[in-house]
Amino acid sequence: MFLPENVQALAGVALTLGLCWLVSENRKRFPWLLAIGAIVVQVGLVLLLFGLPQAQALLRGVNGAVEGLSSSTQAGTMFIFGFLAGGDQPYPVNNPGLGFIFAFRVLPVILVVCALSALLWHWKILKWAAQGFGFVFQKTLGLRGPPALATAATIFMGQIEGPIFIRAYLDKLSRSELFMLIAVGMACVSGSTMVAYATILADILPNAAAHVLTASLISAPAGVLLARVIVPADPMEKVSSLDLNTEDKTYGSAIDAVMKGTTDGLQIALNIGATLIVFVAWRPWSTRAWPPCPTSAASR
Repeated sequence: MFLPENVQALAGVALTLGLCWLVSENRKRFPWLLAIGAIVVQVGLVLLLFGLPQAQALLRGVNGAVEGLSSSTQAGTMFIFGFLAGGDQPYPVNNPGLGFIFAFRVLPVILVVCALSALLWHWKILKWAAQGFGFVFQKTLGLRGPPALATAATIFMGQIEGPIFIRAYLDKLSRSELFMLIAVGMACVSGSTMVAYATILADILPNAAAHVLTASLISAPAGVLLARVIVPADPMEKVSSLDLNTEDKTYGSAIDAVMKGTTDGLQIALNIGATLIVFVAWRPWSTRAWPPCPTSAASR
């Protein structure tokens, strides 16, 4: 039995595919097999993540881990910034909500997550996860090995680190594959940004981290499909085996991974903070009601 929400979702899928087909570089080469495969993968992920009790427990564990990271990060931030990060206030506070300062409550979480991601990559935990998803994407979506691996790595590490993971192959990718990696990077949410979203939404949306993670996982095959519709695959592309020995980011030790991950996180946090300042500043300026320009007699 279809609910109105189901019909709305199916109509949205059809409309999105239709719009991408209208702007396609070659409308005669619609990837029917890829469309079926991507939708099957998405349905499978939804059934897996929402249907199995074990998956639900895993998602709750992810949300608990994110909350633990957030509280641990706040302890470290309070050690540096004191009451600005939510510690004991030196004066009476009438509105506790004003104590949530984005720069001291959200951006520091990115540092911790980036350091942790680098450590898990050094211990090959994230690498194995990326290789597993890459194998699935290769078999179900018909991608070549390196792009499939980069697509999977993007889910966990972000739109910059994913392609860097296969940097030895970037010059061998087709134009369609490069566009696909960019589209997938924009569709997914990196681990550091996911935790930042979860921190902001924690008091509004229960189990926020699990929702963001699920949306990011499901968006990966969708990004592949839409990118292939807009820029169809090159006929010269040959299906190759998944190379598990791809040159990737390496660290000398666990401490080296933590330090370099922290440095990378600092750059990301600064970029996010600077971008927010610019865009928030631009909005009131662009919507401001400017006075009409006076017209002189000579111009008349």
